[in-house]
Amino acid sequence: MSKELDESIYGIRPVIEAIKSGKQIDKLLIKQGLVGDLASELIKLLNEKSIPYQFVPYERFSKFGNRNHQGVVAFVTPVAFAELETLVPTIFESGRDPFLLILDRVTDVRNFGAIVRTAECAGVDAIIVPAKGAAQMGSDSVKTSAGALHHIPICKVGSLKVTLNFLKNSGFRTFVTADKGSEVLYDVDLKGPIAVVMGAEDTGVSPDLFKLADGLVRIPIHGKIGSLNVSVAAGVIIYEVVRQRSL
Repeated sequence: MSKELDESIYGIRPVIEAIKSGKQIDKLLIKQGLVGDLASELIKLLNEKSIPYQFVPYERFSKFGNRNHQGVVAFVTPVAFAELETLVPTIFESGRDPFLLILDRVTDVRNFGAIVRTAECAGVDAIIVPAKGAAQMGSDSVKTSAGALHHIPICKVGSLKVTLNFLKNSGFRTFVTADKGSEVLYDVDLKGPIAVVMGAEDTGVSPDLFKLADGLVRIPIHGKIGSLNVSVAAGVIIYEVVRQRSL
């Protein structure tokens, strides 16, 4: 049996009860056209809990074999998510300058796991991801991160735009990394409370987040290939912050 099947809950009522019991749901598939009182109860609960879900064709359920899924499959995550609004004051109260990493639309599990591993080793205080458009946090992510997912707070938020505004109002400076950033990474003061936003290799950072950032930074590239793998770029940026803070 695949790991994906091991980490899944099948059927409308079992999924509803799992959510009510506090199970951490990473994502949820619902058959297009699914109707009924239980289906309505489920969707209402998902919206209340800000749990991401998507409507998909019935054909997507063929890989679940003869399981009684009733058109609903939930993927459970082994990761315990943290509340950003609670975490930020705790970091400040500890006397440290917070360093947060925000991943915008980074969906590749291997890249995500590698970034988490580097962030945990470097002492990043938390990683923030959107509820929709993030890598699935199952056993593959945990394995790729070498277990780091169990040791660094992961905050899943409904809106990165709202989150950036919250952080700015909380005293953070926010930086977006981009190939065409106006400032070279090594020329930017990265001390103090900061949040760094990194985007997926194919789509980059959302335009709305560019507008909110205090600065746009870039890693200097001298070769013929114009960009780095996102996990490698994250390592470069994370350890530049570590270097500056150790001076």
